[in-house]
Amino acid sequence: MLLHVLASLVIGALAGAIANKIMNGDSKGFFQNALLGIVGGVVGGFLGGLIGIGGDGWLSSILLAVGGSCVVVWLARKIAR
Repeated sequence: MLLHVLASLVIGALAGAIANKIMNGDSKGFFQNALLGIVGGVVGGFLGGLIGIGGDGWLSSILLAVGGSCVVVWLARKIAR
């Protein structure tokens, strides 16, 4: 259980950093990227489940988290305007 939580945090941080670069973000650091990636992982997993995309591997988890993080950044920018 603890290993799963730690792996999720690492994948979230990686996904958040990748999404930050893709979306030309101005992230301030590791914790912001990790939070963005974790929220993005939840959003990406939900959206992937809705359209039938998913998997149990780490690569699919990262891809879904990056996609979800990009969606979260896009929505946050739209709301902030």
